[in-house]
This record gives sequence, structure tokens and C-alpha cells, in this order.
Amino acid sequence: MVVDDHPMWRDGVARDLAEAGYEVVATVGEGRQALRVAAAVRPELVVLDLQLPDLPGVEVARRLAASEPPPRVLMLSASGEQEDVLEAVKAGASGYLLKSASKEEFLDAVRRTAGGDAVFTPGLAGLVLGEYRRLAARPAPEATPRLTERETEVLRLVAKGLSYKQIAERLVLSHRTVQNHVQNTLNKLQLHNRVELVRYAIEQGLDES
Repeated sequence: MVVDDHPMWRDGVARDLAEAGYEVVATVGEGRQALRVAAAVRPELVVLDLQLPDLPGVEVARRLAASEPPPRVLMLSASGEQEDVLEAVKAGASGYLLKSASKEEFLDAVRRTAGGDAVFTPGLAGLVLGEYRRLAARPAPEATPRLTERETEVLRLVAKGLSYKQIAERLVLSHRTVQNHVQNTLNKLQLHNRVELVRYAIEQGLDES
């Protein structure tokens, strides 16, 4: 589903998605309308503008994240301001892409977000990681579930923003093996998806090394 209050931009994004083989189930221009439509059509992924006339995109993302099942949300914005990016991530957005991105970058971000990656415009990933590292309250070591050395290694690379394919190449493992390590880690930590896993890894400071 595409949510943007500018008709030409909204139609262009929907067209690019359709040409790339995605099924666009709805296009809407307002936040409250987006929530109503999303409840009816249940999109798997929402491309969401940060600035909407009636309801902030961050609030739309927050309410979508609370729905069942929650769609993945890729935020599109003209703003690269730190506060905007962090608010979007805290609201549950899986990714944040500047509107200055190319069509290829946009479609790659959609593909990766749909696959469970946390996706950010180059330059913003470090901002998000750095801010979460400063703000996160780290649990006591004894409360941390025990991960294997390989699981910790994979988790560290996940925290750095690498895709499964990149992790597999870095560690000379198969893509499936990396997926298995991530799934085992999710189970141990009682987390639900890769976005939560990235947040956990940042809280533990695993992106620092």
C-alpha cells in the first residue's frame, strides 16, 4: 500500500512498484484513511510518507505496528533530520528512505524491507545505530541469554546493517545457514523479527566492535 498526499508522487511510486512485479493493493493520501484501508486490505508492506495532512506519518506507523498482523513499514521522506529518523524507527518503521533516492535504490529498499531487513538511506544507518547505542539501557550481563560464538558473530553483522547475503559472503556460509542462526537467535531472545533483533544488538553494543 502506498500512502502519500502528493498525487503525482503517489502514482509514480505505485507505478514503479507495479512495474517491478508488486501488487499495489491501495493508494491513499491521508493518514486516517490509510489506517481504515489497511485494516480492510491488510497489506504486507506500507510505503508511507512522513508528512501527511491529517495525521503524522510517525503516528500512522505506530498504529500500523499495533495492528494484527502488523505490516512492514518503509518510511519515505524528504527529511534526513535525526529527530525525524529516530521517531520513525521508534514508531515501528522497518526502514527510512529519503525521497531523493533513485528508483533502483527505492525498489531495493522495498525488496529488503519485505524480506525483513532494517533498511536506511546510506548515512542514516550510522545515525540510528549511534543514537540507539547512546540511549539504550543495557540489561545486566547475567540476564543476557547465552548465544553461541557463531550466533553472536552473525548478530554483530546484523547490527551493522548487513543483509543475509552479505553476512553469508563475509563468514563463508550458505544463505540458509545464516537464516538458521538468525532464527535460533530470535528464538533464544524471544524476539519476533529482524528489526527487533537489530535493536537488541544495538542495546548490547554489538555494533561497536
